[in-house]
Amino acid sequence: MAPNISAPTGVLHETDEEVSVPQLQQREEKAATPKPPLKIVWRNVIIFVYLHTVSLYGIYLIFSSAKIATTILAFFLYNLGGLGITAGAHRLWAHRSYKAKWPLRLLLTTFNTLAFQDAVVDWARDHRVHHKYSETDADPHNATRGFFFAHVGWLLCRKHPDVKAKGSGIDLSDLYSDPILRYQKKFYLLLMPLVCFVVPTSIPMYLWNETFMNAFCVNLFRYTFTLNATWLVNSAAHLFGDKPYDRFINPAENVSVAVLAMGEGWHNYHHTFPWDYKTSELGKYSTNVTTAFIDLMAKIGWAYELKTVPMEMIKKRVERTGDGTHELWGWGDKDQPIEERKDALITHVKSF
Repeated sequence: MAPNISAPTGVLHETDEEVSVPQLQQREEKAATPKPPLKIVWRNVIIFVYLHTVSLYGIYLIFSSAKIATTILAFFLYNLGGLGITAGAHRLWAHRSYKAKWPLRLLLTTFNTLAFQDAVVDWARDHRVHHKYSETDADPHNATRGFFFAHVGWLLCRKHPDVKAKGSGIDLSDLYSDPILRYQKKFYLLLMPLVCFVVPTSIPMYLWNETFMNAFCVNLFRYTFTLNATWLVNSAAHLFGDKPYDRFINPAENVSVAVLAMGEGWHNYHHTFPWDYKTSELGKYSTNVTTAFIDLMAKIGWAYELKTVPMEMIKKRVERTGDGTHELWGWGDKDQPIEERKDALITHVKSF
């Protein structure tokens, strides 16, 4: 059953006026609150040290003894798992920036299980809290506590009491109403080991006679790489880059993170307009693979009601709160060189 929660999240329909000032006020209020003692979760520390150690060995095996097919499979599964987070848990379910028919929802739930970053309802809950209370103690991976904490440290210690308190007020009824997500949540501890570890390790062993050590370690590297690509959105993309849309918030435009995280690095735009399915202004496919995937799903009819921000709304926001680094708007921009307009090739001119 879904929790009996009615408090609005403010994530999905964030207005122009909601941003910046309320968040700054929240930070000032939290700054005066005494910090609770940091409690390390040593079990998680051991697990992540093990994961990264074996993953480093997996990199060595890729270049020394693993078959090329094993590496290609790992890269392929990295992209599928990434889509389960970016197109699924993030853009579809956390922000409801588009809608999906049941075949796509089932596919993305499977991909999400492959990525092993918690069931969708749990991932989306934490992400909605992150947007609602960004860079405060209620933010699960508050970047004002430093790069390491925002990247992985938040998983190595007990959650701040504010995270639990605010998280309990987030409406998840839309997620629990989806039978596919309810099924994933209920059987997650059975499905996740099979989809994330057993099957990816077994495929190379039985299809092209890969050794268990090679198959296991290379797959673990694939999984750990996916984790770090996602974590970089929480850390690097909240600390490094330009802020063309809102200079008053921490999230920034980070092209490196966008490439590694399949389009999730255009973070200043995303936190300014969290309901845009592209999570970026132009949605260039070269740095936003997830947008290309969603557009493809829309062409075959599996994705629909894709929400995006009108150019005029973006322009008004940039002029009001941007840091001045925004690129030219396009044709007719006041800063567009006259020579460029004169020399431009214009085809399909309307005839009268």
